[in-house]
Amino acid sequence: MSGPAQAQTCSEQFAEGMRPDLVNPKLARQATPLCYAAFALLHSGVSRTPIYAAERLTRSSVAAARAVDRVDDFHDEDALPEAERAHLEDYVRSGFDRGHMAPAGDMPTRAAQAQSFTLANIVPQDRAVNRGLWAAIEESVRRLATARGTLFVVTGPVYAGDSVQAINGRVLVPTQLFKALYDPARGEAGAYLVPNRDDAEWRAVSLAELRGVAGLDVFPGLPDSVKRRAMDLPEPRTYSRGDEAGGPPRGRTREPDTFEAWARNQLHRLARRLWRDLMRAIF
Repeated sequence: MSGPAQAQTCSEQFAEGMRPDLVNPKLARQATPLCYAAFALLHSGVSRTPIYAAERLTRSSVAAARAVDRVDDFHDEDALPEAERAHLEDYVRSGFDRGHMAPAGDMPTRAAQAQSFTLANIVPQDRAVNRGLWAAIEESVRRLATARGTLFVVTGPVYAGDSVQAINGRVLVPTQLFKALYDPARGEAGAYLVPNRDDAEWRAVSLAELRGVAGLDVFPGLPDSVKRRAMDLPEPRTYSRGDEAGGPPRGRTREPDTFEAWARNQLHRLARRLWRDLMRAIF
């Protein structure tokens, strides 16, 4: 497994070849750009998480990624200073998942997938969100890239408020997560914004609104008219590999087809909440 390049490279991962602008100057403190085989990121030595991860998804790269079986290989990032990087032990009994910003499921080769498990690409993520809504967003974005041909994607955390939590006293826990998309063929863009908590609901925001929330201009080369209008984002849903591309009607929620389906869904949500509370009480 080869490591990243600490350089201003990876220009192919950025729309118009331009890295996101740090509108909030605080984000620039101890920030290190890293370039990997299939994604680029900017890492913060303050939060010990990525500030953002950038990818260029194509129809062919998504198809190649579907042929790569997932093999978990979380590891410290040796390219970063010891004091500025997260360690595997930081996440032990933290109550949080190790959440990818550039998803393992986007990686078109085994080597690229292994690189995605660097802790430089990871944030502490609520377990229910990571395995439910966020996974559905990631898969829906891959489906959209397959349908559209090419998408530029920038994913990252948001830390809002004066009392942000830290696991092991070192790694900051995001209050929200975003995934911004740009379709260069149609000239439209927008972002998913998701609270980092159980039973979170997503909302679509424009790049202009995201700039105020995250302190980032994720696609600085785009005209203001594109940044002000949020594109029609696909409803997050899970798929099996045999499913055809598509999804339910637009909207934030999908009504179950029957009362029995609704009841099962409610019981599942309650069970997840009780399990989360139990795990946090134990650990």
